[in-house]
Amino acid sequence: MRYPAPTDSEAIPILAYTLRRSVILIASLLIAAIVLFVLLRLLPGDPANALLGVGATEAQIAAARSQVGSDQPLYSQFISFIGNLARFDLGTSFVSRASVIGEIGNRMSVTLPLTFLGFLLALALAIPLGIIAAVRSDRWYGGLISVVSQLGVAIPVFWVGILLVTLFAINLRLLPSGGFPLRGWTNFGEAATAMILPVLTIALVMAASVLRYVRAATLDVLGSDYLRTARALGSSFPEALIRHGLRNGAVPVISILGIELASTFLGAVVIERVFSLPGLGSMLLLAIQQRDYPNVQGVLFISTLLVLLIGFAADLLQRFIDPRLRDRGAGTP
Repeated sequence: MRYPAPTDSEAIPILAYTLRRSVILIASLLIAAIVLFVLLRLLPGDPANALLGVGATEAQIAAARSQVGSDQPLYSQFISFIGNLARFDLGTSFVSRASVIGEIGNRMSVTLPLTFLGFLLALALAIPLGIIAAVRSDRWYGGLISVVSQLGVAIPVFWVGILLVTLFAINLRLLPSGGFPLRGWTNFGEAATAMILPVLTIALVMAASVLRYVRAATLDVLGSDYLRTARALGSSFPEALIRHGLRNGAVPVISILGIELASTFLGAVVIERVFSLPGLGSMLLLAIQQRDYPNVQGVLFISTLLVLLIGFAADLLQRFIDPRLRDRGAGTP
């Protein structure tokens, strides 16, 4: 069957559900902030040590503790921490003295294109190949697609990156093996070229995983009564599959796509290390090494926010597509 867009009467429960999910999102962010605050304060050492060299005097240590606020009681530090987060003020780096939110913005200009371009390319590969693997499961190429996807899931992402570097950068000398221009995207051609292999690495690994779910969802659709009814009423197989099957099959796949996108964003640190990209993951590793607490908590908080937003968007998209979920809009989330 083909699901219509929500009517005015259906929009009310969707709106109510959206408001409830927004409250849950804010509560989740608050819990994440509390956990982040506690975990960072449990680490050994004083954050003021990041500002000091070896052999600092007692007066210098006291001044540094006052500067970073570690001389205040924990409840005062927490109130200040939450207040700054509410203003989206993530503080200043202990090491570079630069604004944390500004530095994160610079790094996100690498991480976000890397993640989303890899995600889009993975969809362009996984959706048609997954449908072919299901529709032609009785043919040799349908089985071959399934086998290759299983192998792709088993291969670590960093190994795929190394293989691509060996082939395209070292052997064929077609693409750079890593790095990113200092001027960033202002040098668009060089920046785009530097992103080709990292994006392809993410896309291949993600496509192998998503393809399996697309294939399973398509097989469920092929065995459904409504598809057989559409065929009995005169629709051709491609028409019945596109008009009635794809939207039904998309509902379970959307939640998987949300998980895959969030996992890819969090796992971008591996790709950034393989290809020497100055992204968010590289910033986090450097901040941990330098004990730069504002950068650490800033990156972790922004990463948590983006992951929660991805899940929020995937959940709402499912409700919009499937009216059976819309009818539950007034019930529990």
